[in-house]
Amino acid sequence: MKWLWKRIATLLSVHYAHMVEYRAELFFWMLSGSFPIILMGVWMEASRSGQFGLSAIDFARYFIAVFIVRQFTIVWVIWDFEKEVVQGTLSLRLLQPIDPVWHHIARHVSERLARLPFVLVLVGLFFLLYPQAFVLPDLRQIVLGTIAMPIAVSLRFLLQYTSAMLAFWTERASAIEQFLFLFYLFFAGYIAPLDVFPTWAIAIARWTPFPYFLYFPAAIFVGFPVELGFGFAVMFGWGIILLIINRWLWRKGLKQYSGMGA
Repeated sequence: MKWLWKRIATLLSVHYAHMVEYRAELFFWMLSGSFPIILMGVWMEASRSGQFGLSAIDFARYFIAVFIVRQFTIVWVIWDFEKEVVQGTLSLRLLQPIDPVWHHIARHVSERLARLPFVLVLVGLFFLLYPQAFVLPDLRQIVLGTIAMPIAVSLRFLLQYTSAMLAFWTERASAIEQFLFLFYLFFAGYIAPLDVFPTWAIAIARWTPFPYFLYFPAAIFVGFPVELGFGFAVMFGWGIILLIINRWLWRKGLKQYSGMGA
């Protein structure tokens, strides 16, 4: 097992060094994901005149939780994989004794480590501006939310990486992600907590993977009522389905890729 941990450490250190090299751009990438903070102000103002069942403080706590969760669950593998296939650099990865997916996983994990200091600073600044929103989750919320977050990012990674397999047949596989992002905006709780959605919309969304990318972990952290057993079951169910599809497309795609002469 020692050799395995050594390889993992080497892979992570290489990609971490690469991420730190672009730390200035990393800061701007993180700021580009601060839209939930803007939406927080909109919903806090709307809660003062509307009947949403949530107070202004509830919206503040929810959207800062969304901001934090999104910082650690953002995925971009489809663009990297599409580039490797289109430019033919995937061939170099295939010569190595590990599945190319581990490079993408290491890149994402390393990016989270490099992003962490910036996230802590911004969250601290937020609570200086909104001290009334600062409420520490209890131990149960922290444990369950910490469990849900890596499962959420793994599920989103699987969905995007499975969509990326279409790059073997089309040069614009990333267009699939752009289409799915529309569902992500609404069903993931990005623009509003699902609690303010109509009942029929929630009934549909709960069977899709989208609420579990963002809303589910964020709701656990802030103490919103969620179906824990059902939520984790849906996440694992979608994970198994996507993994099977992913491996099938990978085998089919490699035949297509070699057949193209790349």
